[in-house]
Amino acid sequence: MIPVTKPYLPNREKLNQYIDGIYERQWLTNNGQLVQELTRRLEEYLGVENLLLVSNGTLALQVAYRALGVSDASPGALPEAITTPFTFIATASSLKWDGVQPVFADIDLDTWCLNPANIEAAITPNTQAIVPVHVFGNACNVEAIDTVAQKHNLKVIYDAAHAFGVKYKGESLLKYGDAATLSFHATKLFHTGEGGAIIFKRKEDLERAKIMINFGIADPESIEELGLNAKMNELQAAMGLCVLDEMEDNLKKRVEIWQRYEQALAQMLRFQTKHKALDYNFAYFPVVFDSEEQAVRVAAILKENGVSARRYFYPSLESVECLEAKADQPVSKDIASRILCLPIYDQLARSDQSRIIKIIVAELKA
Repeated sequence: MIPVTKPYLPNREKLNQYIDGIYERQWLTNNGQLVQELTRRLEEYLGVENLLLVSNGTLALQVAYRALGVSDASPGALPEAITTPFTFIATASSLKWDGVQPVFADIDLDTWCLNPANIEAAITPNTQAIVPVHVFGNACNVEAIDTVAQKHNLKVIYDAAHAFGVKYKGESLLKYGDAATLSFHATKLFHTGEGGAIIFKRKEDLERAKIMINFGIADPESIEELGLNAKMNELQAAMGLCVLDEMEDNLKKRVEIWQRYEQALAQMLRFQTKHKALDYNFAYFPVVFDSEEQAVRVAAILKENGVSARRYFYPSLESVECLEAKADQPVSKDIASRILCLPIYDQLARSDQSRIIKIIVAELKA
């Protein structure tokens, strides 16, 4: 079976060298040498400051919420955060898990990101934050979201799980918002097996979060606040350092695959509209079909031929019962019903990609 994505596995000899160092130092966690090195290198590579490595991308969101006070509300009131229904479940479930009610606002028909025009109508006295998603690495309308947030004194935490290395107007997209979070899950463009990071706008928020991810312990004799264990370990960092070393080769292969898909399918399927000032990372290749029936049929035919295509993101999250949404979001629901992500990863053979394209084109012409 050709998977929709496959983890990038770096040079084994280099990974072994990092692991040998771990054995020599016998320091496995608690801000070890490799975690410190990966922090420095990622800040340099991404062009950001105040980066905090954590053990996974979901905890990155939860720690960001806590560090920025999103869980706070008036006594007896349930804090709320406005977010998109067109995203992976963790964006919303991490809010709910932390006692914050996700309130969904619909997406833009073309960019598939949270539509700023829909945010203000969803704001209530209990709203603490806006949690937009740079969907598939496409930039949200960051200027418009910032305007709304400033007007209503709201925090902005971007779920930037797909936006590793993406630039907007020549600068890292991760610089926008009070915080931006990354996922370093095994299937991501850059990964540490499992892992994640938070990029904070302010140094003081970073320092608070550092204490939070270590049980709230400020020093061996001082516990300053409620915390949890969200630290990245040395083995994760070793994988990340190796993957980062080979990032350019990985990207080059993905660009080639992405462009072949685009050339073959652009006249037959609908693509996501990306901001003109965006430097993209080619991490995903989503397409939208004319109908849900067509999308489901193509996915089934691909599966019969040994190819996995995923319905990212289906279902639209307002339909997930445990999230307790109050209203349908028609644009998100429509796009979610008709979308498929096609296989894209560095090891995807050209012959396999050609076969995928051939199957899709034949079905669309049938």
